[in-house]
Amino acid sequence: MERADGFDHQRLVVVPRPLVDAALARGVTRRILVTDAGYFPRADQHGRHRETGAAETIVIVCVGGAGWLEVGGSRVRVGPGGAIVLPAGTPHAYGAGEGDPWTIWWAHVRGSDVSELVEACGIRPDTPLLSLRALDRITALLDEIVSSLERDMTPARLVATSGMAWRLMTQLAVDRLLPEDGTPVERAMRYLQERVDGHVQVGELAALVGVSPSHLAALFRQATGGGVVAHHLSLKMARARRLLDTTDLTVAEIARQVGVDDAFYFSRQFRKIHGTSPTAYRAHRKG
Repeated sequence: MERADGFDHQRLVVVPRPLVDAALARGVTRRILVTDAGYFPRADQHGRHRETGAAETIVIVCVGGAGWLEVGGSRVRVGPGGAIVLPAGTPHAYGAGEGDPWTIWWAHVRGSDVSELVEACGIRPDTPLLSLRALDRITALLDEIVSSLERDMTPARLVATSGMAWRLMTQLAVDRLLPEDGTPVERAMRYLQERVDGHVQVGELAALVGVSPSHLAALFRQATGGGVVAHHLSLKMARARRLLDTTDLTVAEIARQVGVDDAFYFSRQFRKIHGTSPTAYRAHRKG
Protein backbone atom coordinates (compact mmCIF):
# COMPACT_ATOMS: atom_id res chain seq x y z
CA MET A 1 0.00 0.00 0.00
CA GLU A 2 1.41 3.40 -1.00
CA ARG A 3 0.74 6.61 0.92
CA ALA A 4 0.65 10.18 -0.36
CA ASP A 5 1.38 11.71 3.06
CA GLY A 6 0.88 11.15 6.78
CA PHE A 7 4.50 10.49 7.81
CA ASP A 8 5.88 11.09 11.30
CA HIS A 9 7.28 14.63 11.66
CA GLN A 10 6.32 15.57 8.12
CA ARG A 11 5.76 19.16 7.03
CA LEU A 12 3.10 19.85 4.42
CA VAL A 13 1.61 23.06 3.01
CA VAL A 14 -1.09 23.26 0.35
CA VAL A 15 -2.22 26.61 -1.03
CA PRO A 16 -6.04 26.61 -1.40
CA ARG A 17 -6.95 26.46 -5.08
CA PRO A 18 -8.99 29.70 -5.06
CA LEU A 19 -5.84 31.46 -3.81
CA VAL A 20 -3.81 29.72 -6.54
CA ASP A 21 -6.24 30.90 -9.23
CA ALA A 22 -6.14 34.46 -7.90
CA ALA A 23 -2.33 34.47 -7.69
CA LEU A 24 -1.98 33.18 -11.25
CA ALA A 25 -4.01 36.17 -12.40
CA ARG A 26 -1.69 38.68 -10.69
CA GLY A 27 1.58 40.20 -11.91
CA VAL A 28 4.58 38.54 -10.25
CA THR A 29 2.94 35.32 -9.13
CA ARG A 30 1.57 34.50 -12.58
CA ARG A 31 5.17 33.81 -13.67
CA ILE A 32 5.97 31.19 -11.02
CA LEU A 33 3.89 30.16 -8.02
CA VAL A 34 4.39 27.51 -5.36
CA THR A 35 1.11 25.62 -4.96
CA ASP A 36 2.23 22.84 -2.59
CA ALA A 37 5.43 22.01 -0.71
CA GLY A 38 6.66 19.75 2.03
CA TYR A 39 9.19 17.60 3.81
CA PHE A 40 8.68 13.85 4.27
CA PRO A 41 11.27 12.17 6.55
CA ARG A 42 11.79 8.41 6.10
CA ALA A 43 8.58 8.27 4.11
CA ASP A 44 7.88 4.55 4.40
CA GLN A 45 5.46 3.31 1.69
CA HIS A 46 5.30 6.75 0.12
CA GLY A 47 4.26 6.68 -3.52
CA ARG A 48 2.24 8.40 -6.22
CA HIS A 49 1.03 7.21 -9.62
CA ARG A 50 -0.25 9.84 -12.05
CA GLU A 51 -1.18 8.35 -15.41
CA THR A 52 -1.78 11.77 -16.99
CA GLY A 53 0.78 13.72 -14.95
CA ALA A 54 0.08 16.64 -12.66
CA ALA A 55 -1.19 20.14 -13.35
CA GLU A 56 1.99 21.50 -11.74
CA THR A 57 5.68 20.91 -12.33
CA ILE A 58 6.98 18.75 -9.48
CA VAL A 59 10.40 19.09 -7.87
CA ILE A 60 11.55 16.37 -5.45
CA VAL A 61 14.96 16.34 -3.76
CA CYS A 62 16.14 13.20 -1.98
CA VAL A 63 18.37 13.90 1.04
CA GLY A 64 18.48 10.43 2.58
CA GLY A 65 17.50 6.83 1.98
CA ALA A 66 16.37 5.88 -1.50
CA GLY A 67 13.36 5.88 -3.77
CA TRP A 68 12.44 5.22 -7.36
CA LEU A 69 11.05 7.06 -10.34
CA GLU A 70 9.22 5.62 -13.33
CA VAL A 71 8.76 7.62 -16.53
CA GLY A 72 8.08 6.28 -20.01
CA GLY A 73 8.08 2.68 -18.82
CA SER A 74 11.61 2.93 -17.38
CA ARG A 75 12.31 2.81 -13.65
CA VAL A 76 15.42 4.36 -12.04
CA ARG A 77 16.71 4.52 -8.48
CA VAL A 78 16.85 7.89 -6.73
CA GLY A 79 19.38 8.25 -3.92
CA PRO A 80 20.71 11.09 -1.76
CA GLY A 81 21.58 14.08 -3.91
CA GLY A 82 19.14 13.06 -6.61
CA ALA A 83 16.56 15.59 -7.79
CA ILE A 84 13.45 14.81 -9.81
CA VAL A 85 11.94 17.54 -11.99
CA LEU A 86 8.68 16.41 -13.60
CA PRO A 87 7.18 18.91 -16.06
CA ALA A 88 3.44 19.42 -15.82
CA GLY A 89 1.49 16.81 -17.73
CA THR A 90 4.24 14.16 -17.68
CA PRO A 91 2.83 10.69 -16.82
CA HIS A 92 4.87 9.28 -13.95
CA ALA A 93 5.11 7.22 -10.80
CA TYR A 94 7.50 7.49 -7.87
CA GLY A 95 7.88 6.15 -4.39
CA ALA A 96 10.08 5.27 -1.45
CA GLY A 97 12.41 2.29 -1.60
CA GLU A 98 11.95 -0.66 0.71
CA GLY A 99 14.09 -1.05 3.82
CA ASP A 100 15.59 2.45 3.71
CA PRO A 101 12.79 4.77 2.51
CA TRP A 102 13.72 8.14 1.17
CA THR A 103 13.63 11.46 2.99
CA ILE A 104 12.55 14.17 0.57
CA TRP A 105 11.90 17.86 0.23
CA TRP A 106 9.44 18.72 -2.53
CA ALA A 107 7.46 21.50 -4.16
CA HIS A 108 4.87 21.91 -6.90
CA VAL A 109 5.05 25.05 -9.06
CA ARG A 110 2.93 26.62 -11.78
CA GLY A 111 3.25 29.73 -13.92
CA SER A 112 4.07 31.13 -17.33
CA ASP A 113 7.86 30.98 -16.85
CA VAL A 114 8.10 27.48 -15.41
CA SER A 115 8.60 25.67 -18.72
CA GLU A 116 11.58 27.89 -19.59
CA LEU A 117 13.10 27.30 -16.15
CA VAL A 118 12.64 23.54 -16.55
CA GLU A 119 14.35 23.73 -19.94
CA ALA A 120 17.24 25.63 -18.36
CA CYS A 121 17.67 22.71 -15.95
CA GLY A 122 18.31 20.45 -18.94
CA ILE A 123 15.15 18.48 -18.21
CA ARG A 124 13.32 16.60 -20.94
CA PRO A 125 10.32 14.29 -20.46
CA ASP A 126 12.58 11.22 -20.74
CA THR A 127 15.36 12.60 -18.49
CA PRO A 128 13.75 14.10 -15.37
CA LEU A 129 16.55 13.19 -12.92
CA LEU A 130 19.42 15.47 -11.84
CA SER A 131 22.45 14.67 -9.70
CA LEU A 132 22.99 17.63 -7.39
CA ARG A 133 26.25 19.14 -6.22
CA ALA A 134 24.88 22.02 -4.11
CA LEU A 135 22.45 19.83 -2.16
CA ASP A 136 22.53 21.91 1.03
CA ARG A 137 21.82 25.13 -0.86
CA ILE A 138 18.86 23.64 -2.70
CA THR A 139 17.32 22.00 0.38
CA ALA A 140 17.74 25.30 2.26
CA LEU A 141 15.62 26.99 -0.41
CA LEU A 142 12.93 24.32 -0.10
CA ASP A 143 12.98 24.68 3.70
CA GLU A 144 12.59 28.44 3.26
CA ILE A 145 9.59 27.93 0.96
CA VAL A 146 7.86 25.56 3.38
CA SER A 147 8.60 27.77 6.40
CA SER A 148 7.24 30.82 4.60
CA LEU A 149 3.97 29.18 3.60
CA GLU A 150 3.56 27.73 7.10
CA ARG A 151 3.38 31.31 8.41
CA ASP A 152 0.54 32.47 6.13
CA MET A 153 -0.62 32.50 2.52
CA THR A 154 -1.30 36.18 1.98
CA PRO A 155 -0.65 37.66 -1.48
CA ALA A 156 2.58 39.16 -0.12
CA ARG A 157 3.71 35.76 1.16
CA LEU A 158 2.95 34.15 -2.19
CA VAL A 159 5.07 36.80 -3.90
CA ALA A 160 7.90 36.02 -1.49
CA THR A 161 7.71 32.30 -2.18
CA SER A 162 7.60 33.00 -5.92
CA GLY A 163 11.01 34.62 -5.54
CA MET A 164 12.25 31.60 -3.59
CA ALA A 165 10.90 29.26 -6.27
CA TRP A 166 12.70 31.25 -8.97
CA ARG A 167 15.93 30.91 -7.00
CA LEU A 168 15.27 27.20 -6.56
CA MET A 169 14.79 26.57 -10.27
CA THR A 170 17.75 28.70 -11.32
CA GLN A 171 19.94 26.99 -8.71
CA LEU A 172 18.95 23.64 -10.19
CA ALA A 173 19.88 24.97 -13.63
CA VAL A 174 23.24 26.34 -12.49
CA ASP A 175 24.07 23.27 -10.39
CA ARG A 176 24.53 21.06 -13.44
CA LEU A 177 26.82 23.61 -15.15
CA LEU A 178 29.18 24.52 -12.32
CA PRO A 179 32.24 22.25 -12.32
CA GLU A 180 32.53 19.88 -9.38
CA ASP A 181 35.48 20.38 -7.03
CA GLY A 182 38.51 18.37 -8.05
CA THR A 183 37.45 17.71 -11.62
CA PRO A 184 39.88 18.62 -14.43
CA VAL A 185 37.85 21.64 -15.54
CA GLU A 186 37.47 22.95 -11.97
CA ARG A 187 41.21 22.62 -11.35
CA ALA A 188 41.96 24.29 -14.67
CA MET A 189 39.61 27.19 -13.88
CA ARG A 190 41.17 27.62 -10.46
CA TYR A 191 44.65 27.59 -12.03
CA LEU A 192 43.65 30.35 -14.45
CA GLN A 193 42.08 32.38 -11.63
CA GLU A 194 45.33 32.23 -9.69
CA ARG A 195 47.30 33.36 -12.75
CA VAL A 196 45.25 36.26 -14.05
CA ASP A 197 48.47 38.25 -14.40
CA GLY A 198 50.22 35.56 -16.46
CA HIS A 199 50.14 33.69 -19.75
CA VAL A 200 48.93 30.09 -19.92
CA GLN A 201 49.28 27.69 -22.84
CA VAL A 202 46.27 25.43 -23.41
CA GLY A 203 48.44 22.37 -24.02
CA GLU A 204 50.40 22.89 -20.81
CA LEU A 205 47.21 23.45 -18.82
CA ALA A 206 45.63 20.30 -20.27
CA ALA A 207 48.69 18.25 -19.34
CA LEU A 208 48.64 19.75 -15.83
CA VAL A 209 45.06 18.57 -15.19
CA GLY A 210 45.50 15.25 -17.00
CA VAL A 211 43.34 15.58 -20.12
CA SER A 212 43.95 16.23 -23.81
CA PRO A 213 43.76 19.81 -25.12
CA SER A 214 40.69 18.96 -27.19
CA HIS A 215 38.93 17.42 -24.20
CA LEU A 216 39.79 20.42 -22.02
CA ALA A 217 38.39 22.73 -24.70
CA ALA A 218 35.16 20.73 -24.77
CA LEU A 219 34.90 20.86 -20.97
CA PHE A 220 35.34 24.64 -21.02
CA ARG A 221 32.70 25.07 -23.72
CA GLN A 222 30.26 23.08 -21.60
CA ALA A 223 31.07 24.95 -18.37
CA THR A 224 31.53 28.51 -19.67
CA GLY A 225 30.15 28.66 -23.20
CA GLY A 226 33.60 29.53 -24.56
CA GLY A 227 37.17 28.33 -24.74
CA VAL A 228 40.10 28.31 -22.33
CA VAL A 229 41.69 31.47 -23.73
CA ALA A 230 38.37 33.32 -23.73
CA HIS A 231 37.77 32.37 -20.09
CA HIS A 232 41.24 33.53 -19.07
CA LEU A 233 40.66 36.82 -20.90
CA SER A 234 37.33 37.29 -19.10
CA LEU A 235 39.13 36.85 -15.76
CA LYS A 236 41.72 39.42 -16.80
CA MET A 237 39.00 41.89 -17.78
CA ALA A 238 37.13 41.35 -14.53
CA ARG A 239 40.27 42.29 -12.60
CA ALA A 240 40.87 45.23 -14.93
CA ARG A 241 37.36 46.58 -14.26
CA ARG A 242 37.92 46.26 -10.53
CA LEU A 243 41.22 48.13 -10.75
CA LEU A 244 39.68 50.86 -12.92
CA ASP A 245 36.87 51.28 -10.39
CA THR A 246 38.93 51.18 -7.19
CA THR A 247 42.41 52.54 -7.96
CA ASP A 248 44.14 55.45 -9.65
CA LEU A 249 46.51 53.20 -11.62
CA THR A 250 47.11 54.22 -15.21
CA VAL A 251 45.74 52.09 -18.04
CA ALA A 252 49.28 50.88 -18.80
CA GLU A 253 49.82 49.87 -15.16
CA ILE A 254 46.49 48.03 -15.09
CA ALA A 255 47.38 46.24 -18.32
CA ARG A 256 50.59 44.98 -16.68
CA GLN A 257 48.62 43.92 -13.57
CA VAL A 258 46.57 41.57 -15.76
CA GLY A 259 49.54 40.23 -17.69
CA VAL A 260 49.32 42.37 -20.85
CA ASP A 261 52.54 44.22 -21.66
CA ASP A 262 51.12 46.24 -24.55
CA ALA A 263 48.74 48.90 -23.25
CA PHE A 264 47.36 49.56 -26.74
CA TYR A 265 46.55 45.86 -27.22
CA PHE A 266 44.92 45.80 -23.77
CA SER A 267 42.79 48.83 -24.68
CA ARG A 268 41.68 47.21 -27.95
CA GLN A 269 40.68 44.02 -26.13
CA PHE A 270 38.88 46.00 -23.44
CA ARG A 271 36.94 48.01 -26.04
CA LYS A 272 36.06 44.84 -27.96
CA ILE A 273 34.50 43.27 -24.86
CA HIS A 274 32.97 46.34 -23.20
CA GLY A 275 32.17 48.58 -26.14
CA THR A 276 34.12 51.44 -24.61
CA SER A 277 37.72 52.33 -23.78
CA PRO A 278 39.20 51.77 -20.31
CA THR A 279 39.40 55.54 -19.80
CA ALA A 280 35.74 56.07 -20.75
CA TYR A 281 34.71 53.12 -18.57
CA ARG A 282 36.48 54.65 -15.59
CA ALA A 283 34.85 58.06 -16.20
CA HIS A 284 31.35 56.63 -16.40
CA ARG A 285 29.34 57.08 -13.21
CA LYS A 286 28.36 53.78 -11.61
CA GLY A 287 26.17 52.75 -8.74
